[in-house]
Amino acid sequence: MLEGKSYRLKFPWVGVVNRSQADINKNVDMIAARRREREYFASTPEYKHLAPRMGSEYLAKMLSKHLEGVIKSKIPGIQSLINKTIAELESELSRLGKPIAADAGGKMYSIMEICRLFDQIYKEHLDGIRPGGDKIYNVFDNQLPAALKRLQFDKQLSMENIRKLITEADGYQPHLIAPEQGYRRLIESSVVTIRGPAEAAVDAVHGLLKDLVHKAISETIELKQYPALRVEVSNAAIESLERMKDTSKKATLQLVDMECSYLTVDFFRKLPQDADKGGNPTHSIFDRYNDSYLRRIGSTVLSYVTMVCASLRNSIPKSIVYCQVREAKRSLLDHFFTELGKLEQKQLSSLLNEDPAVMERRAALAKRLELYRSAQAEIDAVAWSK
Repeated sequence: MLEGKSYRLKFPWVGVVNRSQADINKNVDMIAARRREREYFASTPEYKHLAPRMGSEYLAKMLSKHLEGVIKSKIPGIQSLINKTIAELESELSRLGKPIAADAGGKMYSIMEICRLFDQIYKEHLDGIRPGGDKIYNVFDNQLPAALKRLQFDKQLSMENIRKLITEADGYQPHLIAPEQGYRRLIESSVVTIRGPAEAAVDAVHGLLKDLVHKAISETIELKQYPALRVEVSNAAIESLERMKDTSKKATLQLVDMECSYLTVDFFRKLPQDADKGGNPTHSIFDRYNDSYLRRIGSTVLSYVTMVCASLRNSIPKSIVYCQVREAKRSLLDHFFTELGKLEQKQLSSLLNEDPAVMERRAALAKRLELYRSAQAEIDAVAWSK
């Protein structure tokens, strides 16, 4: 009740007896003042029944308890803010990357670890875990067969060309039974055209493997931190693919050359050997073989070349996978690692040429993160205490 008006208090009221000006002038200490305050409430009839809930000491306890309650009610919000800030700092630190090691061994380890991450991403593309590797299969399943179908063997096996090669192969003395050298020249001139599609398949796969290198480089977050290292890893990977392409092209074209150099004998053993099917040795060299026999030679050679083409359609992809795809998965950066081991600390540092501003930013963020984590630990301890 104040000034004749009634007020509802939000919190309980507590009576206190302050030191008088006289006590202050006499330097009465607080301990004595608190004792006299307790005696007053205990001896005054109006307050005697309220004495346990009166005095500065009881007020201090009530205020302390109220403050503790307010603080605890604010803790979840504070924790949420701290956790959010920690997550943001960790995210930015992750984006900036790990700090560079000072010693040569640490720098070497950092480079090797980054290269390992790139190599793993590249393998995932080839294995189908990430997109892109399926395009290699498209080369084998569509591009190569289509290129083989476009080969115009009929031009190589035209009547005019057959007659020319057969008569030239006889030389000055005609064959008695079959123009074997003519067959060989016709087959070789037809099969050798497969070198074009084979070489194109090697180049197509090489182009796809290079594209996957660029994809893996862009997807390796750690390489974005070091531009010089990114360039070196990219160049080293491309150089390895070039060496693999050369090896693959040599091996793949050898498959075609082997088919040209050695014919499947059993195929020709089944051919008719009747002498009257051939030409007449007494005729002119230009009239020795009749058209029906030459057409039969062309049909036979076409059947054999078609068989060889079907066989190479399967063996060319095997050669390419063995020499290029398999090697790219197995040893893409082997040569780079060998050269890396020869570098001195200064050269290793040049590969990890991070922007000084980024380094300062990382150090500042790390210090802030440490402070927030310390605050988080202290608040968690208060929140969980009883």
